[in-house]
Amino acid sequence: MSGISAFFPAYGDAGTIASMVVLAERTLRSLTDDWEIIVIDDASPDHCGEVLDELTAHYPRLRVVTHERNRGYGGALRSGFATATKDLVFYTDGDAQYDPRELARLMAVLGPDVDVVNGYKLFRGDGPVRALVGRIYHGIVSTLFGLRIRDVDCDFRLIRRSMLADIRLESTSGTICVELIRKLQDRGARFAEVGVNHYDRPFGSSQFFRPKRLLQTFAQLGRLWWRLVVLRSESRLAPRAANPES
Repeated sequence: MSGISAFFPAYGDAGTIASMVVLAERTLRSLTDDWEIIVIDDASPDHCGEVLDELTAHYPRLRVVTHERNRGYGGALRSGFATATKDLVFYTDGDAQYDPRELARLMAVLGPDVDVVNGYKLFRGDGPVRALVGRIYHGIVSTLFGLRIRDVDCDFRLIRRSMLADIRLESTSGTICVELIRKLQDRGARFAEVGVNHYDRPFGSSQFFRPKRLLQTFAQLGRLWWRLVVLRSESRLAPRAANPES
């Protein structure tokens, strides 16, 4: 069984990050002997750092990466990918909108012909308005970027680390999910998809659905589309040849 790095970006997640670490630790122990947990504390303004200090005293395989200044969601994911050391990399958010125990569902479909297992929300748990906005957002970016998955906004992913080796991610915001999937597709990654549960946030509120943030996101998407689709700045990267024994 391959080793697994599981990481969580955390910003304002002091109320949930402990449960995420505990559930991830139990799940990983049931899947493999070779695992690690990483939390990216993206200069969280609450007492997330204190909670993580306490957790590291009890969980020796937990590593914490602390950003002195906030780098945005994209910056947190980039730190997580850079820190992961195992053959498989799993990530989800630290706000408990996804259940880390469902990593087992992703592992169940990871065969030798699959490089990425992408979750998709069976039902959106944070209300009909956000569900509608999410569907519109997915429809727009899927069309613009030629994405071939059913839920780019589902941050519940398992990726072979070898697929990330030649990919340079640049986004600092939530647009990193679009950038990641598009660049993985261009790399020749083979995808599988699994339905997972989605829950309302038990603490705090999402930053994404604020009007100013939405405008910023679409401006960043426009620049990303110009680079990846019009200029095809990553087209020099040779697609990965399919290898049934990989």
